[in-house]
Amino acid sequence: MSAGRVVPKPTPETQHYWDGAREGELRLQQCNSCKHTYFPPRPFCPKCSAREVSVIKATGRGKLHSYIINHLPSPGFKEGPFAIAVVELEEGPRMMSNILDCDQTPEALQLDMPLEVTFEKLNDDITLPQFRPAR
Repeated sequence: MSAGRVVPKPTPETQHYWDGAREGELRLQQCNSCKHTYFPPRPFCPKCSAREVSVIKATGRGKLHSYIINHLPSPGFKEGPFAIAVVELEEGPRMMSNILDCDQTPEALQLDMPLEVTFEKLNDDITLPQFRPAR
């Protein structure tokens, strides 16, 4: 981790997500009523507003939905360029992430390319889910 990077602070609503990441699992929530799977974590279903939701282990697979390549200096990140991406998970939700283990160029970062989750430990409490090209 580079100095200056903002470290997320878990809340009671997001603790399951951060616990999962620390254990090498990408965890999502699913509504017990309508079965909608969603991200980011929240205590109710964004589709039907039901409050009975479950935490599920995601496959960790997805595809590159969209991205930008940042060339500007950013605290806590290695020298640019680096991709800031929207990953569409196999379960349906989309999440922002970085793409690792890949050239940070439009030629390498192809829309719809298959991705898999990988985990970047920031400290003893926080591990970030990131994505890389699927192997």
